[in-house]
Amino acid sequence: MKSLTLVLSGLALSGIALGLPARADSPVVRIRGTIEAVDGASITIKPRLGASVQIKLGETVRVATANAAKISDIQPDSYIGTAATPQPDGTLKALEVAVFAPSMRGTGDGHYPWDLEKENTMTNGAVGALSGTGDRTIRVTYKGGEKTITVPEGVPVVALAPGDVGKIKPGARVVAFTRADAGGVAVAERMVVGENGTVPPM
Repeated sequence: MKSLTLVLSGLALSGIALGLPARADSPVVRIRGTIEAVDGASITIKPRLGASVQIKLGETVRVATANAAKISDIQPDSYIGTAATPQPDGTLKALEVAVFAPSMRGTGDGHYPWDLEKENTMTNGAVGALSGTGDRTIRVTYKGGEKTITVPEGVPVVALAPGDVGKIKPGARVVAFTRADAGGVAVAERMVVGENGTVPPM
């Protein structure tokens, strides 16, 4: 009994949730906002709109940090993710761009619906050709396809790097990727945490 107590105490101190695991068949819900409180594995987030919500950290939660970057950081062969709006000519107009650290290459590879704005998408892949100056146009290749994306001046660009649960602190701006567990509690499987005042724009 004593050894079990020590194991559980260690898990709680390391920030790993002791509750029910997230259900794989439940949809991903992204919670964007500011961390109000951290109590062990329980996190309170004040969303951009609405009342505060409480979530749990998943047992294998992955944490990434976001720091401000520049459009010039988007280079050929950079691995990026960009939420974008479809254009009449079939291209996409970026709402934000995240440049992944090399060790995160392959994260979320593909093109799929997103919920930053109405009818927008997320495209994660490798940057090919670049063109333009003010409005830079990039070609992003992912497994099974490619997209042409324009990045207008002023679009937020951030650099993503691997982090750990120690980055999850009150006052940080975050995006929590959650699924409900069997009891209906939101469990974070992945979190993007802004550093140095950065707001994760995705």
